[in-house]
Amino acid sequence: MNKAEEKPSIEKSLNFIEHIIENDLKAGKNNGRVHTRFPPEPNGYLHIGHAKSICLNFGLAQKYNGKCNLRFDDTNPITEDTEYVESIEADVRWLGFQWDNKFYASDYFDQIYQYAVQLVKKGKAYVCDLTPEEISANRGTPTKAGIESPYRNRSIEENLDLLTRMKNGEFKDGEKVLRAKIDMASPNMHLRDPILYRIRHAHHHRTGDKWCIYPTYDFAHGYSDSIEGITHSICTLEFEVHRPLYDWLIEQVEIHHPQQIEFARLNLTYTLMSKRKLLELVQNKHVKGWDDPRMPTISGLRRRGYTPAAIRDFAERIGVAKRDGIIDVALLEFSIREDLNKNAPRAMAVLEPLKVVLTNFEENEVREFEAVINPEQENSGTRKVKMSKVIYIEREDFLENPDKNFFRLSPAQPVRLKHASTMIRLEKIVKNAEGAIEELHCQAIPEPEYQAGGNPKIKATIHWVGEKDSIEAEVRLYDRLFTVADLSEVEDYTQALNPDSLKVLKNCKLESNLSNAKVGDSFQFERKGYFCVDIDSTAKELVFNLTVSLKDSKGK
Repeated sequence: MNKAEEKPSIEKSLNFIEHIIENDLKAGKNNGRVHTRFPPEPNGYLHIGHAKSICLNFGLAQKYNGKCNLRFDDTNPITEDTEYVESIEADVRWLGFQWDNKFYASDYFDQIYQYAVQLVKKGKAYVCDLTPEEISANRGTPTKAGIESPYRNRSIEENLDLLTRMKNGEFKDGEKVLRAKIDMASPNMHLRDPILYRIRHAHHHRTGDKWCIYPTYDFAHGYSDSIEGITHSICTLEFEVHRPLYDWLIEQVEIHHPQQIEFARLNLTYTLMSKRKLLELVQNKHVKGWDDPRMPTISGLRRRGYTPAAIRDFAERIGVAKRDGIIDVALLEFSIREDLNKNAPRAMAVLEPLKVVLTNFEENEVREFEAVINPEQENSGTRKVKMSKVIYIEREDFLENPDKNFFRLSPAQPVRLKHASTMIRLEKIVKNAEGAIEELHCQAIPEPEYQAGGNPKIKATIHWVGEKDSIEAEVRLYDRLFTVADLSEVEDYTQALNPDSLKVLKNCKLESNLSNAKVGDSFQFERKGYFCVDIDSTAKELVFNLTVSLKDSKGK
């Protein structure tokens, strides 16, 4: 086992979030409850970064016999869609988790509005007429205080009237906003009178046209957590600077106060982790949809052949950190390689076939051999592979003029056929008019007979498929979507797109044992890699996606 294939150790000690939870339990906080939530916005498909958050939130609930809610942050009707809601639910279930309750932020719109009224009555919020551009310009900088809005000192009565009229649809989009009244000189920019409500005359996928004002994420998030009785509100690190606002909003209305805890989000080499940019890839047709196997979306990984177990294993291996960093995507590939090595049946598949005629076979002669289905599983059983007069080998397994480091088939060098106890020795090369090799004529020699003849030692074993025992299939070879490891260093990520991220091979020869394979089934194509059956497969032709290579050649 080389260094690239060494098994990384999994840290078994408690992570810092588990330490917090265990200390809370010892102190009797929250009456000994642990209640987490996973709060995705339904404006796109989930990616591998969200998978880490899913595993963390649901995993903590499982570990401490608690609960985990699935809550959709549907506060922006312009970007949200039921398609995304359904895909998120499917992804969570596929990863092996089941929510205790399913909620939407929109379930709480009435209550959140009442909290807004309370803030106004306490003089902690006001209606502002500044444009978004003016609000932004007046916020100041981290080293320079902001400028107070001229509408900041409206009376409580005027603010209540204007807020009611906002809710009733009397104003246009952007004409007014509701802002918290905190501190325009705060060193934390998020406390400089942040916006709580915006006017948006847009149809909501759940509430229809009932509302024309919608709460911002910061305003709805903490209140939703509180209403649900969440004990530990786990967010990614970029929300650390939002935590003072989270706390302030809850303290002003004196309700249950969850603890917000931040952890480092997942960043992967060669991988985009922005839902907005992933949407751009889809819309601009750089990929063939959210579930394109090159995408880091959970649906893309699933289609490519990744398993829930592999993704959960990956999440456990990378752990939970307090500081941002970037994880090598090779570790994710290691996890799926480990899983499929244990569980994927073996098969032989020749992806770029070269025809070989066995000259000492009769026309209808067929020889059967036994091959193990999975050597990693003791009772996996065997399958039959059949050799006939015509077989196919990989074009790359033959060279007419090899160098000294080539040990596969060549004019002076026989080769062993995998599982067949048979050697083949070249007799003749057949070329077309352009000089390209069309087929090889070889003699097949049983291994005992070859050894008894005192022949030189065979240095290589290659895979093959017999013509009479084969099916044809399309095979899609996927490479990384980007050529740059750290995409944060690239000004235009589209310039880093890999032009060779997909190679489609037609008329591949596969052993007929695969003829009944179903969509989603995974196999190890011996000597080639791990592949799964794609949804584009038909009754006439199977389509296979490369999930991952047999070894981490990229790392080398």
